[in-house]
Amino acid sequence: MKRGLFSLLIAMTFLAGCSQDSDLDKGSAAPSAEMANQEDGIPVDMPDDFNFVVRFGYGDVTKNEINTFQETVTKDLITKGTATAHLKFTQDEMREIYGKMREIHIMAPKRFTKSHSCSKSPSNEDEWTVTVDGKTESFSWTDRNCELSDDAIALLELRNFIQSIVNTKVAYQALPAAEGGYD
Repeated sequence: MKRGLFSLLIAMTFLAGCSQDSDLDKGSAAPSAEMANQEDGIPVDMPDDFNFVVRFGYGDVTKNEINTFQETVTKDLITKGTATAHLKFTQDEMREIYGKMREIHIMAPKRFTKSHSCSKSPSNEDEWTVTVDGKTESFSWTDRNCELSDDAIALLELRNFIQSIVNTKVAYQALPAAEGGYD
């Protein structure tokens, strides 16, 4: 009798540990609607808090700035200082910029340097701050070392795209022309 009870106890213990769902299946469940709506932590639909600022220029002179937090654009006038104007992107422009940022996984970790085979001056410098869905990331890159990583190239193309939109704005066109140059 004790032997039968003992066998039954072992069998029940063994069966209680078995289930039709393996631990491997638990990790591959269908993604939640929230996760399916994101890529690298970036929602498909542009969140209300999406904003960015990019400062750029030559060397340590990053006087140009496009700032959607403050709705301003600042132009480096070189020998004449800087000039700032109120500039607001349309919702369609912001969605287009957001879409391009999603394409390059703007909130994912980046690698900006490739090698240090040479040094050039002046060099391009960009500083970015991006807020998406309650998260803020800041990063910068330079082409001082001649070769750009794919991440830096993507950010340069993004900045040029944004600048092309800025260039069409009346407020930006009304700013004075730059005088002089950088060596």
